Amino acid sequence: MRRLAPWVAAILLMLVVALGLSHEADRPVQSLTARWAPPPSTFVDVDALAVHVRDEGPRDDPLPIVLVHGTSASLHTWDGWVAGLRDQHRVIRFDLPGFGLTGPNASGDYRGDTYARFTLALLDKLGVQRFVIGGNSLGGEVAWRTAYLAPQRVERLILVDAGGPAFEPRSVPIGFRIATTPVLNHLAEWTLPRALVAQGVRNVYGDPAKVSDELIDRYFELTLREGNRAALGQRMRQMVRGEDAERIATLKVPTLILWGGRDRLIPPEIAETFKAAIAGSQLVIFPELGHVPHEEDPAQTLRPVLAFLAAPL
Repeated sequence: MRRLAPWVAAILLMLVVALGLSHEADRPVQSLTARWAPPPSTFVDVDALAVHVRDEGPRDDPLPIVLVHGTSASLHTWDGWVAGLRDQHRVIRFDLPGFGLTGPNASGDYRGDTYARFTLALLDKLGVQRFVIGGNSLGGEVAWRTAYLAPQRVERLILVDAGGPAFEPRSVPIGFRIATTPVLNHLAEWTLPRALVAQGVRNVYGDPAKVSDELIDRYFELTLREGNRAALGQRMRQMVRGEDAERIATLKVPTLILWGGRDRLIPPEIAETFKAAIAGSQLVIFPELGHVPHEEDPAQTLRPVLAFLAAPL
């Protein structure tokens, strides 16, 4: 408790000041769609949610690529990869419940298997039976859980700084700490200093100088989507590091593991844990990149993906 007291006190003081200076109400999804959901965005009804989806590339592709974002991110995190994939591949990405424009679900259940089942339900709605799936952070956990729950449907697996095995972060964005702290997490539903969002994004980049104002705007505004801040708190309270990690060793799908060497949230040692657990998996580490390497440097990180997709099974 003594270790936590200084940062808790500092954050509490910051939030008390922020309440007076930077109150931010939830924003209706309709107020955000013009900027963040232009074509080819669509909304697909799944489990009583209007799910924000982008489905691009040739419709006759027999093996679509499904990309799943991480905590507090959105489908936009994959923009760079999609630009390099959509000419040859059908690429499907979406905002998970509780994030982006999809917003919170009615059940308040944001556990890993729930997300994996939701992903399968969305793909059923889109008529996709077999696919490649990749994900970053939470999205990586959703990806391997999907492969575990429906192995007959997953052709290949791509894990980008993925959650799964138990780990100790070296640095956690202040916003994530707030979401797991009683009292503070409820205060945060009423206020959101833009500077706090900027700190969180810079914290997960290997080179914080790459974080642009437009990028901060995206994370900031989509966090304000009605219900997302409350959902983040629920997700954080439900998260158990290492839960079901023993399943990873049972995966038999061809797997590519990508990791940022400067990831301080899920350290690079976890990449080695995944590689040791998944027989025949490939590992590529990008020494200068952080927790979201696909977003920080899309061109560099996509190269091994293209080689992996082209290789015979």
